[in-house]
Amino acid sequence: MLRIAKWVNRQIKKLGSTFPQKLASGRLEAKSQGFRNLFPKKVKIDRVATGFQFIEGPIWIDEEKHLLFSDIPANKILQLTPNGEVKIFRKPSNNSNGLTRDKQGRLIVCEHGMRRVTRTEKDGSITILADQFQGKKLNSPNDVVVKSSGAIYFTDPPYGIQPEQQEQPIQGVYLIPPDHQEIILLADDFSKPNGLAFSPDEKQLYIDDSQCRHIRVFDVTIDGTLANSRVFHDMNIKEPGSPDGMKIDVQGNIYCTGAGGVWVFDCEGNHLGTIVTPERPANCAWGDEDGQSLYITACTSVYRIRVNIPGIKVP
Repeated sequence: MLRIAKWVNRQIKKLGSTFPQKLASGRLEAKSQGFRNLFPKKVKIDRVATGFQFIEGPIWIDEEKHLLFSDIPANKILQLTPNGEVKIFRKPSNNSNGLTRDKQGRLIVCEHGMRRVTRTEKDGSITILADQFQGKKLNSPNDVVVKSSGAIYFTDPPYGIQPEQQEQPIQGVYLIPPDHQEIILLADDFSKPNGLAFSPDEKQLYIDDSQCRHIRVFDVTIDGTLANSRVFHDMNIKEPGSPDGMKIDVQGNIYCTGAGGVWVFDCEGNHLGTIVTPERPANCAWGDEDGQSLYITACTSVYRIRVNIPGIKVP
């Protein structure tokens, strides 16, 4: 737990945010008319829950109409119910971070504390999907997405461990094949790989690098591996905060948390504008029945903003 607490302190310092006595209100900072068109008129950013330590990894569970998210240092996965109540979904969570679901609706979890990726079966039992590569422990799996084929992609920076604990010589991006055989290293040239998301047609995979403060995009080949890496957008500005969690809507617009709020790009890499949040955001997820709410985990609070274009839903 000590290493997790130190990691959280580093993240909060890096984000440049502590929870103020009086929150500044959120706003939209448009760089284009296209950005304004993404939101209803008179839209507002609502704080729907607060009082957490450092929250991450939100995911909407459609059939139960609730949001799950990780409070990393609290060692919990929490549930935000339709009436706004917060309940404990899992404790301990092994300091979970990124959450998603596979095509059967089973929860996939990145665990910092145990340095692994797991799947929660329908009976509640836990299956370890990945905890090492080439006989050495993973760093601390951070974020995760699932392709329609069932292949699972995750990032593995060392945020949840101390330098002397690192066994992998790289900060990798990995693939767990649909048959769940030995994991495959997809990229080894990231400084700190973090959030990742597929384009609507799954032909491209976006991955951000928190240390380099940019988003890269790859072509996804027929066998699920990655090719043709290029920088999609450089998010390196003077304001504190790094690219982190990322989601995409059905039209291919990219929403990536970063310095100042949630940056929104079109599929060509143009920065359309920023959702400026009261606290520095770490991740986001589409939610509500129509998929037209963006839930944002930001340090100690969960925020929500309505959008006009639905997001790509997880199962």
